[in-house]
Amino acid sequence: MKFTLSILSPLVLGALQVAAAPAPDSVHLAPRATPTVYFCGDSTMAKNGANDGDTDGWGNYIGNYVSLTTVNKAIGGRSARSYWNEGRFQAVADLVVSGDIVVIEFGHNDGGTPTSSDNKRSDCPGAGTETCISDLTGETVYTFVYYVIQASKLMTAKGATVILSSQTPNNQWETGVWVGTAPRFVGYQKTAVTALANSAVTFVDHFEAVSKAYLKLGNTAVNAFYPNDHTHTSPTGAQLSAQAFAQAIYQKLNGTTSLQSYIKTPITTVY
Repeated sequence: MKFTLSILSPLVLGALQVAAAPAPDSVHLAPRATPTVYFCGDSTMAKNGANDGDTDGWGNYIGNYVSLTTVNKAIGGRSARSYWNEGRFQAVADLVVSGDIVVIEFGHNDGGTPTSSDNKRSDCPGAGTETCISDLTGETVYTFVYYVIQASKLMTAKGATVILSSQTPNNQWETGVWVGTAPRFVGYQKTAVTALANSAVTFVDHFEAVSKAYLKLGNTAVNAFYPNDHTHTSPTGAQLSAQAFAQAIYQKLNGTTSLQSYIKTPITTVY
């Protein structure tokens, strides 16, 4: 495993900003009268959740809380790395026109290390320009931050704005005692926004918003959202995550995003 830097410095930020940036299209498409918002994520966002008949993803409900067309491109089992390698970010970018909005949320499948029993999903550990070599494929594997930055550049090159959203929490009441510690990928999304230094890319802490709702609801209610495991929620839990996302955007939990003016009012307050 090769670690070139473990802490982002101004030099690293600059490197991340320029790495593999796609060239903007030579022909700029006119903005739609009403933007479309695309959602890129994993099973916690995807329709039918874990495909077990009991769970659903919050991207299946967010359309109830925004006043524009939503397109849920989330796919179960994906990480920022695998979504990139499979060309799924590029496929979304191919649909995007100027003025559209893209929400990117990963983290649940990004852990582990690609240098030992690589599952083709694990990112290289680190928050900068670190790279690893997969013991399975031999490919060079980059960090979560790297993949998210490259995905954001694909979208902004088409004239879209991007919201980097932190992952939803696992069941924080699983043990009967509240555990609210955020995974490292929550911070990595913030790091990516800082490295990009582009007003078209903003951050929303979906993890914090849902956590606040879970803390408010308590042990019994939250455990009921997780029928089979500690990651995938029931339709009711998925709806709550969508409501928390909308509330966070509307109330500017982390500042103004491009989706703020499209949140339906009155909002449903869940935290």
